[in-house]
Amino acid sequence: MDSPDDREEIEEWRRRIDEVDRRIVEMLNERSRLALAIGTVKRRLGIALYDPAREAAIVRRVVETNQGPLRDDAVRGLFERILDESRPDDDVEKE
Repeated sequence: MDSPDDREEIEEWRRRIDEVDRRIVEMLNERSRLALAIGTVKRRLGIALYDPAREAAIVRRVVETNQGPLRDDAVRGLFERILDESRPDDDVEKE
């Protein structure tokens, strides 16, 4: 049987998760703003927006820093998705 203390503990964990989720969204938006700023400079310089070598290096670096409990393939998948979502919609070279 569960007790009121158990339910309170669950609610406390959920509150902490909600706060972490809020910070994740904040950081993803900050990352996106930085990527957009880089894109602006790249356009001005006539440099290709999509750089597969750079993206591979980013994924490699984050996987190397992973200490779990997320599996490396999960971190890889998350960052590949983050990178996909970070590319401007008008970047026709992204595919």
